[in-house]
Amino acid sequence: MSELILHHYPTSPFSEKARLLLGFKGLSWRSVTISPVMPKPDLTALTGGYRKTPVLQVGADVYCDTALIARRLEQEKALPAFFPEGQEMIAATFAAWADSVVFQHAVSLVFQPESIAVRFGTMPPEAIKAFIADRTELFSGGSATRLSAEQARHQWPTIMARLEQQLQREQGDFLLGEPSIADFALAHPLWFLKATPVTSPLVDAYPAVSAWLGRVLGFGHGAFSEMTSGEALEIARNATPAALPDEQFEEPNGFQAGQQVVIAATDYGVDPVAGELLFAGCEELIVRREDERGGVVHVHFPRFGFRIEAQ
Repeated sequence: MSELILHHYPTSPFSEKARLLLGFKGLSWRSVTISPVMPKPDLTALTGGYRKTPVLQVGADVYCDTALIARRLEQEKALPAFFPEGQEMIAATFAAWADSVVFQHAVSLVFQPESIAVRFGTMPPEAIKAFIADRTELFSGGSATRLSAEQARHQWPTIMARLEQQLQREQGDFLLGEPSIADFALAHPLWFLKATPVTSPLVDAYPAVSAWLGRVLGFGHGAFSEMTSGEALEIARNATPAALPDEQFEEPNGFQAGQQVVIAATDYGVDPVAGELLFAGCEELIVRREDERGGVVHVHFPRFGFRIEAQ
């Protein structure tokens, strides 16, 4: 069986989500540290242009977006489950809300001037400028609109009061009683806020939330060892992509298997990936592409939050 290879960097919130998913499952994995900013030539050789962090590689199969990474890890090891039986839609829908709305609030709060001064205090000014320019490019061209710090501060008490009440009244130790994808999707924006003393009080002021966050982060990251991006490319080049899912091809807009298409996120990080459409299922899209460095790879995307167009 191919190793699980996570392409990520330490301070990325969604990377922390993926690391916690691996820890919750008790999985062993290889760690490829990538740059927080473009260019990322070794990563995009695998993805075809997709630049968001993290990316999961399993041999010659490349999984984009943590929503789909979670489902791939569920295939790797069914229990403990991210999507508890009978609560699958509730867990997935809550996770999508946390990954978008709560994350958007956290980003605005973290990148307010007072927080930036602390968070990037040791970085040279030119590095800070390059990082901000990269994030401006990342969040341009999609449907996501930047939430002002003022509006984020205004709405944050409502989010946290609801969460505090839910956790105080929930009979179990987690959002849905037992751990689920909902917990990990909500934990990573709060982990992001906890990174500096400027924004940490926005979490610390809520005791039930703080205790719950400690339980989620307590799952850890599992067992991992380092790998270079060059080694990951060699693994992809020498591997054969896995068989396609045993599920009916379903594409209501008329796209056909074998058609040349372009797939891209709709919210932000909308860099297009071109390839041959191999599969369209209820949750997943798969395209085949070939790169002189990565060889033949299958790139997997969630259906939800991604668009598909004819090339």
